[in-house]
Amino acid sequence: MRQIKQLLKVNNATVSTDVALLLIRVGFGVLMLTHGIPKFQMLFSGEPVQFLPLFGLSATASMALAATAEVGGSILLIIGLGTRLAVIPLIFTMLVAVFVAHASDPLAVKEPAIHFLIVYFALLFTGSGRYSVDKRLKM
Repeated sequence: MRQIKQLLKVNNATVSTDVALLLIRVGFGVLMLTHGIPKFQMLFSGEPVQFLPLFGLSATASMALAATAEVGGSILLIIGLGTRLAVIPLIFTMLVAVFVAHASDPLAVKEPAIHFLIVYFALLFTGSGRYSVDKRLKM
């Protein structure tokens, strides 16, 4: 239990750092929702799924996992609940996007995923900041 509390702990930082973390969490959370929500819409549209089947999974299963990470993780990120845990599936999804799905694409195509990846790794180390549900729960 102590290890989990340590993983979810909110660092004590300056107000400006906490405001910056809030802006980053909300900004990148909302931006990622613009990628995840269309995936969910495609899953439930009844149309054939156009997605890369990965790791022996079907295209539908791969898309469902990516959509769940992108939407669920983003919502948790926006409110600052379990931020360090929430970014783990987002990091995995962006690693797959950069190194598998877009491996042979030029940098300009994979650059957005790299940007998300950098931010998610930073949030993994910093946590959510003072303006979060994590802080309200005294984690």
